[in-house]
Amino acid sequence: MRARVVLEDGMVLTGRALGATGASGGEVVFTTAMTGYQEVLSDPSYAGQIVTMAYPLIGNYGVSGDAWESARPHVAGFIVGEGALHPNHWRSSGSLDALLTRWQVVGVAGVDTRRLVRHLRSQGLQRGIVSTEEVSDAELVSRARALPDIGTLDLVGRVSTPEGRRHPGPGPRVVVLDCGVKWGIVENLCARGCDTWVVPHLTTAEEIMALRSAGVVLSPGPGDPKVLAHQVAQVQALWDRLPIFGICLGHQLIGRAAGGETFKLPYGHRGSNHPVKDLERGRVYVTTQNHGYAVDEASLERSELTVTHRNLHDGTVEGLRHRRLPIMSVQYHPEGRPGPLDSGYLFDEWMSLIGRSPRPADAASDRPSVRERVER
Repeated sequence: MRARVVLEDGMVLTGRALGATGASGGEVVFTTAMTGYQEVLSDPSYAGQIVTMAYPLIGNYGVSGDAWESARPHVAGFIVGEGALHPNHWRSSGSLDALLTRWQVVGVAGVDTRRLVRHLRSQGLQRGIVSTEEVSDAELVSRARALPDIGTLDLVGRVSTPEGRRHPGPGPRVVVLDCGVKWGIVENLCARGCDTWVVPHLTTAEEIMALRSAGVVLSPGPGDPKVLAHQVAQVQALWDRLPIFGICLGHQLIGRAAGGETFKLPYGHRGSNHPVKDLERGRVYVTTQNHGYAVDEASLERSELTVTHRNLHDGTVEGLRHRRLPIMSVQYHPEGRPGPLDSGYLFDEWMSLIGRSPRPADAASDRPSVRERVER
């Protein structure tokens, strides 16, 4: 079946249907990750976005029950160059096409993703439509232009847990404010012995304090941090009361809570090959990233935050630390799913901030995974 990708500026690419039929709209973005398409699909930070996989061959190793980062896909649509219809891997339990069909995700295969990525890099991210409908190109362009700007949407409210979940552990109690947390982050905390509580995004500072937590993790999530005034206020209320670790969107919340500003990047940082320099260690790490906004470094001049990590592609802020308080953050994903595991040391740093020696990651290897506990 014919399928199309249509951007608001009039660009039209034609391919074949992959997954569900129909039409879906959102902000069209791209990731340079070469593997990990199932992790990409289930990353809550992609809510409201149509994801283009820059790597040309997608779906070749199928899908499995172990690769989920949340309970379901969150992307608004999926675009690939070559979509493998006959996967081959010993852990595979099905095809990418079947997964997209099951979860009603409209996908398009057989398009020139190189051309699309180059277009988005030069023209900036745009609203778009993926569709298998037999309507005119002009109508799809008009519908793309009518879509709301992603910065106006409450995407965090769509992906956050509706009620708290506890993952018991023998160590210190850590609260994760769920703005779109990935299971890999929770599993890294559990592997270090944390008694981990995942709470909804509207949880207040006083409710977090009532849990007698030793620290708070501000999770990644989708959308523009400027619309999260409630969460910023709660971070400010916790500022000098608990150690705080911000990841991705959580990093941006810390920047805004300190009085800083955030801005939208031309085409974002999405992929598992982004070089970041740890300024405190003098080392460069290859990182996994998925974000469209960044903290404005100039706006932090009067704050007590210092830059600890920097992106080597464009020089943007990738990490912050408070000069006096136990507060740290990074713009990227230290759990590295998908991607390299270079940055796992940041979880160990976090454990030292809350006064607990990190537990070896393999010490909890016999415990059920977060995915298994959620399914139970």
